[in-house]
Amino acid sequence: MENDTRWIQRYSNFHKACGRLVALTDDRSIDDLSELEVEGLVQRFEYTFELAWKVLQDLLSFGGFQFMPGPNGVIKTAFEAGYITDHEGWRAMLKSRNVFTHVYDESEILATVRLIYSEFAPLLKTLDDKLEVLSHNPDYQ
Repeated sequence: MENDTRWIQRYSNFHKACGRLVALTDDRSIDDLSELEVEGLVQRFEYTFELAWKVLQDLLSFGGFQFMPGPNGVIKTAFEAGYITDHEGWRAMLKSRNVFTHVYDESEILATVRLIYSEFAPLLKTLDDKLEVLSHNPDYQ
């Protein structure tokens, strides 16, 4: 029974994190962000992305899918299963998350912040919308 609801529980956390990320990108222009706010946005993106691929991993497990554990395998299988539609966009998010985790290069960070605004937050919001519908479907609980 725990595996049956794990994805729903993790989705709840992802939903909250995604809402905060999207609210920030909707409410504030990139040019209006201070250095500290940029750093906060990057961290918010990192943990929202982590929750996203992990909720997908839980959902795939619940659905009986076979996949390689970790973000690469989850993203590939989630795309094949139709949970996400922009495989390349998700791969770009993973690559950006990895850059943030291992390197601090201000020019790369600013370029990626622009991607968070233009591509990544909308991709995460699309997943949130899809999972919201699934979470209210009794067959997925």
